[in-house]
Amino acid sequence: MLSDDEARESIIIALDCDRDTAIDLATRLQGKARWVKVGMTLFYAEGPSIVREMRDRGFKVFLDLKLHDIPFQVRGAARSASLTGADLLSIHGMGSSEMVRQARAGVEDAAERRGGDRTRLVAISVLTSMDQDALAEIGIDVPVEREVERLAGMSVGAGADGIVCSPREAAQMRELLGPKALIVTPGVRPKGAAVGDQKRIATPASAIGAGASMLVIGRPITQADDPVEAYEAVVSELCEA
Repeated sequence: MLSDDEARESIIIALDCDRDTAIDLATRLQGKARWVKVGMTLFYAEGPSIVREMRDRGFKVFLDLKLHDIPFQVRGAARSASLTGADLLSIHGMGSSEMVRQARAGVEDAAERRGGDRTRLVAISVLTSMDQDALAEIGIDVPVEREVERLAGMSVGAGADGIVCSPREAAQMRELLGPKALIVTPGVRPKGAAVGDQKRIATPASAIGAGASMLVIGRPITQADDPVEAYEAVVSELCEA
């Protein structure tokens, strides 16, 4: 069971939408929700200003750009992303340990320049939209759980603060990475919510119970008739579980 404060700190609302919708949702949820996720759809349309706008409204921001390129480029991109004020940034674990090390160097560069806390890094393991067949299609012929474990160990060893994985791997990752690692889980669906395109999913309470630190929840909240009511229902579920 989580306290109300802990529950609110553990929920990241995914703003995978246009600016007007994002601002409307932020206005409704301001003072209630603590975290929002700015992903590619919104960031590519609006640029760094949308991160600053969310920060100005009091939200912490998970900038979910899934950086994946040569190490030199990722260092520069991570530095630039951090300078927007992002609190958390995603990179792809498949980019190699050197890429992860350079991403860490990039956010450290930014912290030295702007002062304050360093942007934390989480490495994508295996996307929650992927299953065993999808992995095989790109030439990875090991069980999903083994691939997640391999990428997680490598990424955290190279300087990431944690990983992004499905709720199904959360317990395994908590045991592997220890109590301090960030374990961020998309693919979280409150009871009764539509599954959508996610393959490896769980309810909020079961994900936290398995060891997740933070839950990324989008459409079940953002597309609800009353997003505030939907958000508060998740908070209640986590407090009562």
